[in-house]
Formats: sequence, C-alpha cells, structure tokens
Amino acid sequence: MKFQDLRLSEPLLRAIEEKGYTDPTPIQQQAIPPVLEGRDLQGCAQTGTGKTAAFTLPILQLLNAQPPTKGRREIRALVLPPPRELAIQIDECCRDYARYTPIRHCVIFGGVNQRPQVDALRKGVDLLVATPGRLLDLIGQGYVKLDTIRFFVLDEADRMLDMGFIHDIRRILPLLPERRQTLFFSATMPESIAALAAKILHDPVLVTVTPPASVVETISQTVYFAEKAEKSQLLIDLLGESDADQVLVFTRTKHGADKLARILTKAGIKSSAIHGNKSQNARVKAMNDFKSGECRVLIATDIAARGIDISQLPLVINYELPEVPETYVHRIGRTGRAGYEGAAWSFCSEDEYDYLKDIQKLTGLTIPTAGPVPEFAIPKAGPTQKSTPKSTPKPARGTGQQPAQRNARNTGPRPARSTEQQPRNPEPKHVPAADTAEPASRSRRRRGTRPAPGTPIQPTDKAADTARKQERKQASGPTAKQNTPADTSRNQNRKQGSGSTAKPAGNKSGNTPEAPKAASSHRRKRRPEGAGKPAAAPAAKPATAELAPRKSWWKMW
Repeated sequence: MKFQDLRLSEPLLRAIEEKGYTDPTPIQQQAIPPVLEGRDLQGCAQTGTGKTAAFTLPILQLLNAQPPTKGRREIRALVLPPPRELAIQIDECCRDYARYTPIRHCVIFGGVNQRPQVDALRKGVDLLVATPGRLLDLIGQGYVKLDTIRFFVLDEADRMLDMGFIHDIRRILPLLPERRQTLFFSATMPESIAALAAKILHDPVLVTVTPPASVVETISQTVYFAEKAEKSQLLIDLLGESDADQVLVFTRTKHGADKLARILTKAGIKSSAIHGNKSQNARVKAMNDFKSGECRVLIATDIAARGIDISQLPLVINYELPEVPETYVHRIGRTGRAGYEGAAWSFCSEDEYDYLKDIQKLTGLTIPTAGPVPEFAIPKAGPTQKSTPKSTPKPARGTGQQPAQRNARNTGPRPARSTEQQPRNPEPKHVPAADTAEPASRSRRRRGTRPAPGTPIQPTDKAADTARKQERKQASGPTAKQNTPADTSRNQNRKQGSGSTAKPAGNKSGNTPEAPKAASSHRRKRRPEGAGKPAAAPAAKPATAELAPRKSWWKMW
C-alpha cells in the first residue's frame, strides 16, 4: 500500500514525498482511514512506528478542507503530549507536513518565556501543540480558549494518564466541547488505562498493530548483572570497548542522572544529563550536542526521553531497571527505529531482579545474559523430597506372632501402700463452742484516718450510752438552770464553752458572781423556721448590789 491509497490530499502527498516516505507503516494504514471518516480512535503500536504521522496527516487534511472563518483564527485542533521534547518533535512534524497548506500551528511549553508563545497565539492558530502545565497557565490568563476545539489528541496516552498528568487532563476535559473527535495514541495500553480512556472516547475504533508491550525484532537485548556500587565502573568499561558514537543511558532519578554524568565526565567520556529540573535552554543544548556528535553519552530520565527521535541511534543502556515493565518498552524503543538495527543493554542488581522477571513476563522473551551470573539469578531446581524410613509392618491377625513390646518408662520398684484403710468421707472433727471467748471488740483506729476496706464496725451498747447521759445530767445539778440569767444570749453561751462548768464573768466591785450554767453534751436543737424568739423574762436584780458591766471580749478570752 502507498500513501496515495489512503486518500490524502495533494499538498500532503507532496510534503511526504519530500520527506522521503513512500510506504505507510501498519499503524498509519489502519488509523488514517477511520480518522478521515470522523470517528474516535484508540491506537496502540510500538515506539518508532510512525504514530505521529498517523494522527497529524488526517487532522491537517480535515482542517484544510474547512477554511477558517474571517478575522482572527480560532484553535480547532489540540494535541497534548507529556514532555516538552515530544511537543517540539510533533510541532516539527506539523511544520514539515503542512508546508504547502495555509494551516497555522504553534507549540507552547513551560520552562521558557511565554511572550513569544502569546504573540503567536494572538495572530491566530489552527493547530495547537501544548504541554498540560503551560496550557492551563495560559487559559487562566485568558490567552487560550478551548470552546472551538474539533480535534483532541492525546499522544503517549498511557504515560499521560499514569504519571501525574491525570489531574491536568481532568481540568482540561470540561473546557472542551462535547462534540469533538478524540484520538488516543500510545506505545502501551494497560487494562486500567484502557478502561479510563474508554470513558473519554465515544464509540472508538481500536487499532492494535502489535501485541501490547512488544519489542521490535531488530533490537538485540542483553543483561549484565552488577551491584549498585559496580555499575559505574562496568559502564565505563563497556563504553571503552564499544564503538557506538551515540549512547543513550536511562536512570530512574534526576539526581542519579546528574551524578552519573559527573562520573563519566571525570573518566574522560563526554556526557550530559537531561531531565525535568533542567531549564529548557539547557535541555535543547544537550539534545543538539548529542545529535551533532559533540556529546557521546546522553543520560536521561523516562519522561525527558520521550521526545528523543533519532533514526539511527545504535545503543541504549538501562543503567537502572524501571519499576514499571511497560517503561522498559519505551526505553529500548529509542533504538531500532525506522527499520534500523539497535542494541539494548540492561544492568541488573540483586534488588532489581524482580523487575527483570516482570519485564520478561510482559514481553514473553528470555533476555540473554553476558558476564558472570550471580547465585540469585541462577534458576533453582525444585526441592527434593527426603526419603523417610518405612515403618515396620504389623503382623497379620491369626499368624501367632506377637508384636514387639515397648520398654516401660517407669521400671523402678514402687513404694508399698499402707494397709490401714481410711474412710473415703471422714467425719469432720467436733470443735467445742467457745462460750468463755471474749466478744470481738470494736476496731480502734487513729483519729483522722479511715478504716481499712472490709473492717466490720460494731454498734455501741445503747444501755451504756443512756447511763452516761444520765450521769452528766446529775453532775450538772438542778440549781445551775435556776441561777443562770434568762437574758443570756446565744452567742455568750457559745463563747463560754461547752465544758462541765462555765467560766464566771468578772466584776470590778467584787460582788459574788452568778452561778454558771452547766453545758449539755448534746448539740442544741435548731429552732424551727418561722418561729419567733421567745420573750425573755426580766430577772430580779439583787437588792444589795448592782450588776457590774460585762468585760470586753478580749479580757474575757
């Protein structure tokens, strides 16, 4: 099949011919016709098989078929790739394919000044290639509106939805019109990502050229076993023996990429690192140096390497195995592109051996090894069953043979039993009642302390208590009440105390004092409420002498 058989327009065929393409790839043969018909598409193909042209060519033809309205051009097509490098690569493809069409395109991404990008948007754009972060930033500033979008494309959809960009996608989707054509293209499509993509797509056409997570047959894979401390020296030795002019090395972290670049530069190997923390100018310079040959080794992380498109890259090295098996397919897909041969070397330590097994299980291939193989990588045989001695068969019944008797555990002589027979239920011994025993006295305790819990408190004898009260009344005498003045106040009785005899009041004239009132041991009863004070009868004054004035309270005290 040729490109002319895909019903592409003459300007596009002319641009394709100048690029040197004659035969479409399998993904292009199956994806371009349904996109031209206006249907949603979910395409899955290997990395380097031409997915970019599979959605760029039909979208450019549909945009060219409907000329823009008069005035400022509105954005009619939106392409969202995850990294900046891939966005720049897609924009370069649009520039090559739309060379003979009036379609305007633009790319926006973060890490650079937004002024040139804003100026291009003000002039009017038909096709916009943008990273999610910068797109949301410009939407918030009012420079971009998505209500006129007709074509929406997610390139590298699995990584876009799986590596942190899902939140940005959920913010962008409500801004798009409901009637649109959505295209999903990716190298791998796990089941969870396919289920999520099915919610966004409407009656999509599924295009799967090769089984998911398959690798190109032109790539030769090899595994080297080495621990973390030995990997840097192993890399230096292998690079010294290899004649590859361009080597792409993958690390798992950004810090690891910078550290490895310093180690290789110190060893005399020109290298540079590229990752998300680098500025856009530094990333572009490192990429240009790598393509021109000034830098032999380029160390990159997974996200930053998505936009690396070198047709004849000879060698890719996995310095650290990825945790996700599908990422391995993306990594080694940088080599062996466009039908060229390539090699992929992987370093595996003991703690990464499980990742290697997952990769082999996903791809269905057993990757050959090179160099010494440690014990943990040697396949172990199944555990052998220990032979247990058979037990002696028991003799059959009726044969007359006696089974072997076991030795008794306690063979020593036992002590003789006593001949006296004791009754099983002996009668309890009779204990005489203690008639003369003293009654239990009441527990005495120190004043101000509580008795211990459980201490029994026995009441006192009421008869003895009554006798004591009568003795106190007799000791006080009957004359004490009569001689006590009736007008003595309640407060005065409290000051004089509650002893057996009251303190006599002083008299300056030397008259004989009155008889004191005997205090009772009982507490004075409270007068009922509402009752008035009893009227005090005036006491007769003695004729011989007048009462002396009462002493002050401090003298009495």
